[in-house]
Amino acid sequence: MITLLKKEVSTFLSSLIGYIVITVFLLINGLFLWVFASDFNIPDYGYASLEGLFMIAPFVFLFLIPAITMRSFADEKRSGTIELLFTRPLSDNSIILAKYFAGVVLVFFSLLPTLIYAWSVFQLGMPKGNLDTGAMWGSYVGLLFLGATFVAIGLFSSSLTSNVIVSFIIAVFLSLFFYVGFDFIHSLELFGSVDLFVKSLGINTHYISMSRGVIDTRDLIYFVSIIAFFILITRISLESRKW
Repeated sequence: MITLLKKEVSTFLSSLIGYIVITVFLLINGLFLWVFASDFNIPDYGYASLEGLFMIAPFVFLFLIPAITMRSFADEKRSGTIELLFTRPLSDNSIILAKYFAGVVLVFFSLLPTLIYAWSVFQLGMPKGNLDTGAMWGSYVGLLFLGATFVAIGLFSSSLTSNVIVSFIIAVFLSLFFYVGFDFIHSLELFGSVDLFVKSLGINTHYISMSRGVIDTRDLIYFVSIIAFFILITRISLESRKW
């Protein structure tokens, strides 16, 4: 599995895909944080905070991560190499996990350069260093888990079709639904006392919780569970080719 993981990561980094994803992620966030006149603009906001980054980044990931994962299995199906892939001396789980962790590594690499933004805000604070580091690191952990969840959703979407565009659209829709869809259903107040439970099924609730700087085991269990669920149904989807 490690060999396949290294191959997947090197494929991302030896082509333009990985660098384009990282550059686009940094560019979009950088423009909103430092250039465009908006509520997220740090100099205009006048307060040493990275809150804007952690509000914008999930929506950037909503489109970038599906773009990363859309070829994972769809391209293999289209080219007819998926059977060759699964004849390797690796279990189905190992192949899926290798592709999954390769996507997570790319998400991690895209987040690393944003520490420059954190350093800049740290330096701009009055007094210097006036930055809520607890909330910042909690938000980074939450953003990493959010990205990891989108990768799992993207892999599942890619396993459903041989068309990369369809894979991309499904991944964006599912990611958007799990991110804000349950919040929307909760706002309709359709289920009475169950509404809070419905809201807790969404990613945003747990992401916001982590952004406060407190890493709650309930939030960790939620993210691990949803990732495991999508990896499981990805395996089921791929095994259906044998039926």
